Amino acid sequence: MFAWFEEASETERRTFWGCFGGWALDAMDVQLYSLVIPTLIAGWGISRTQAGMLATSALLLSAVGGWIAGLLADRIGRVRTLQITIVWFAFFTFASGFAQNFEQLFIARALMGLGFGGEWAAGAVLMGEVIRAEHRGKAVGTVQSGWAIGWGAAALLYALMFSLLPEAVAWRVLFFAGILPAGLVFFIRRFVDEPAVFTATQQQIAAGAERPHWLAIFDPGLLRATVLAALLTTGAQGGYYAITTWLPTYLKTVRQLSVLNTSSYLAVIIVGSFVGYLVGAYLTDRIGRRNNFFLFAACCVVTVLTYTQLPIDDRTVLILGFPLGFFASGIFSGMGAFLTELFPTQVRGSAQGFTYNFGRGVGALFPYFVGWLGETMPLGQAIGVFAAAAYAILFLAALALPETRGRLIAAYE
Repeated sequence: MFAWFEEASETERRTFWGCFGGWALDAMDVQLYSLVIPTLIAGWGISRTQAGMLATSALLLSAVGGWIAGLLADRIGRVRTLQITIVWFAFFTFASGFAQNFEQLFIARALMGLGFGGEWAAGAVLMGEVIRAEHRGKAVGTVQSGWAIGWGAAALLYALMFSLLPEAVAWRVLFFAGILPAGLVFFIRRFVDEPAVFTATQQQIAAGAERPHWLAIFDPGLLRATVLAALLTTGAQGGYYAITTWLPTYLKTVRQLSVLNTSSYLAVIIVGSFVGYLVGAYLTDRIGRRNNFFLFAACCVVTVLTYTQLPIDDRTVLILGFPLGFFASGIFSGMGAFLTELFPTQVRGSAQGFTYNFGRGVGALFPYFVGWLGETMPLGQAIGVFAAAAYAILFLAALALPETRGRLIAAYE
């Protein structure tokens, strides 16, 4: 599974660690909020609907940030855009800790979302272009596993801070820790270079080749791929955010688990998530991008419905946490490589930034609707309904898209 890394050049390895670190720290900053939802509901007296709005604000703005970052990545470079987005989301996560009311936190989280969405757009394109075609799925999919590492770091910080500090202080300290990712920029500036294929494309444009319009991904030749890819990512992210945004609240308020027990249950899910990313990364090169989507989407639906809809005891919930994390996360492993291969180099940043983050933007509505539906029905049932619908959308989109495994990418296509 990891033989590709031994074959990788120094440039490929440095790029991998830069993108992996960026994605892990991005995940840490994003997941901190899901862990403090119960505290905010209790301390500020906000409703579940308002708590869902806070999550949705960041995800909606991430859709805008992702497309902007994708456009910038096609203009000023993948590496420079990656640095800008990391500093941006780190600063506004830190600023969230100073919020005094719902409105201030809403603004801070929304602005954080701009950088959150942009980081993936720049990093996925960068990794996808640097790595050789036969290892693209494994490399980009393994970068995705950084999300589980970041999620785990957030859960550890949550357990530590809420054990040592009063809840009214602990949630603010968690957000203050969100400034840490900014330090990664120094590594990226020194050790990570622009992909050769991007540099060659820029040289051709400078020599007279046409620079694509910023709306080129909606031209007739690319429109079908753009729409279907956006639906694909909507399904993956709608299902994922419906589950992970509300899972800590479900465990704490519905299953009546303590902070430490909630962290233990989350740990099982996070371990499953990490393994799922790695296995999904391997399978996407082994069985193909589309088959990987089909397999994980079907398994996601079965697992999440079992987890949230059936009358199971706490021990079974603990055991099911592993496959829940495994399938919900592994479905993303083929996403970056697939989108890299689906679009030409001169618009790749824009295309990936738009399609992935369009999915995130629409998927952002799922936590809000789960919170809204959770006001009138059990929270577990609300999570299950929206997660199942999301994965059905992904399955149908994957059916209509072509297989791209092994596709070579050129400087100007």
